[in-house]
Amino acid sequence: MRTAIYPGTFDPITLGHIDVIKKSLKIVDRLIIATTDNSNKDYFFPIDERIDMIKLSLFKDLKLNMSKIKIVPFNTLTIDLCKKYKAEVIIRGLRAVSDFEYEFQLAGMNKKLNNKIETIFLMSDVENQIISSKFVKEISKLDGNVSKFLTKSVIKYLKKRI
Repeated sequence: MRTAIYPGTFDPITLGHIDVIKKSLKIVDRLIIATTDNSNKDYFFPIDERIDMIKLSLFKDLKLNMSKIKIVPFNTLTIDLCKKYKAEVIIRGLRAVSDFEYEFQLAGMNKKLNNKIETIFLMSDVENQIISSKFVKEISKLDGNVSKFLTKSVIKYLKKRI
C-alpha cells in the first residue's frame, strides 16, 4: 500500500488544496493530510477547527472516500510523520513558479534527512492556481465573495470568525 503525507497549514483549506488532494488520491492508496500546529506561527483558525474544516470539506461537501484519507495534526518534522505512518512520499502543491524555490529547498532538506522519502510536486488546475488562504481571508474580511475558492463548510467557518 503506497501512503503519502500532504503537510500544510490549511488555514483554511481551499479548492486549490482540494485539487492537489484529488490528484494525490489518483497516485497513492492512502493519503495522510497533516495540518501543522507549529507554535512559531500565528494561525487564523485553531488546529481543531482546521481539522474539522478539512473533514467537512472532503467528506460532507465533496463526499470523498473516507477510507483512503486520514487527517492528523502534527508539530514534528515531516519525515518523522512519514516514519510514523509508513509513508514513502511527501506531496507538495505548487501554485506558481515563485513557490518552487522554497519547495525545492524543502524537498532537498527532507531528502538529506531521509533518502528513502520522495517528494512529489503537484500543480492544481489553472483555475485554482491563484487561490491562497491568505487572499481568501482578506477577501472575506472585506465582505467579498469567496464561493469560488472554498467549500460551503469552510465559508461558514470563515463567516463565523470574521
